Amino acid sequence: MARTRAPPGLKINEETVSSVEPPKGRPASIRDVARLAGVSHQTVSRVINGHPSLRPVTRDKVLAVIDELQFRPNRVARALGSSRSRIIGVLASQRFQYGPSAAIQGIESAAQEAGYLVNTTNLAASTPEAIREALELQLDHMVDGLVIIAPQTRTLNAIDQLSLDLPYVMLHSRSKNDPHEIFVDHLAGARAATSHLIELGHRDIYHLAGPQEWIEADARMQGFLRELSDRDMPVIPPILGDWTADFGYHAGIELARRRDFTAVFSSNDQMALGLIHAIRDAGLDVPGDVSVVGFDDIPEARHFWPPLTTVQQDFEELGRRCVGRLLNMSERSLSMTPTPLAPRLVVRSSTAPPRPRRR
Repeated sequence: MARTRAPPGLKINEETVSSVEPPKGRPASIRDVARLAGVSHQTVSRVINGHPSLRPVTRDKVLAVIDELQFRPNRVARALGSSRSRIIGVLASQRFQYGPSAAIQGIESAAQEAGYLVNTTNLAASTPEAIREALELQLDHMVDGLVIIAPQTRTLNAIDQLSLDLPYVMLHSRSKNDPHEIFVDHLAGARAATSHLIELGHRDIYHLAGPQEWIEADARMQGFLRELSDRDMPVIPPILGDWTADFGYHAGIELARRRDFTAVFSSNDQMALGLIHAIRDAGLDVPGDVSVVGFDDIPEARHFWPPLTTVQQDFEELGRRCVGRLLNMSERSLSMTPTPLAPRLVVRSSTAPPRPRRR
């Protein structure tokens, strides 16, 4: 093994450097560099990306190990030359749900327009270890910035425990005035859906909610409850669901037995689909007997029978804002209060005024 050439003013422990080598048969990775240099993976990434906050002794030590291991994959060579990999990383939990998957598509489209690639890592679990491993995978690709799509509170709490020292944004709102948040105003969307039903003349309205650990589900439920309260309407306790059409169907069967309502606001379109199926199986009509509103405006919503009234999110605009914030993050942008993206109520045929009740 070649002897390490230490930069001027730096002493390298040659015994330590020479005693640890990457396994034979594969090129060195960022983990090998970090282990040999005695630093974190994040520190190696900062060195490669020319981060200005590093101490010179740390930078020189890492560069000496990089040279020793000949750690020069193409993406790193590009990063060393330009301080940018032109890759945006995405940490995504529940990426196969419609909302997260549509958000990723919006980010990919905006990134492509800006000349960037997107590297997505699925968060299979919410443990600190799983999140740390996913973050390290992103750092291996020397990402210029990170998008976090983690709708569950426990996952975001675990991410909070990590010190992210690269530009990042979160596609959720947990607190006021966090400049890292870019989000849709789910509370306003839920209020619009509920207001639509009230203005049609409905008074007995159920809410089929999503899992309450999901930040968006809680915001939609709070919007529903606030709209009813502000209008002095009777409040029926929400039904907690799981986003699936199967749950919507089973909930609809139970509700059809009660017949104590004329409208349902579903927290997503999939549960609304199952709900409509159940109402029809019970011999009732939508919207004649029951009006139904969903949320998301999935591509199939316009083809439900009847076509679904729902709340539409502009995921393309969400992606543009996300990529724009990442690529232009500065002290000024971090001092600005984030402006939520307003959703839009799309009225179709699944809602109508309630029929007069027979006496």
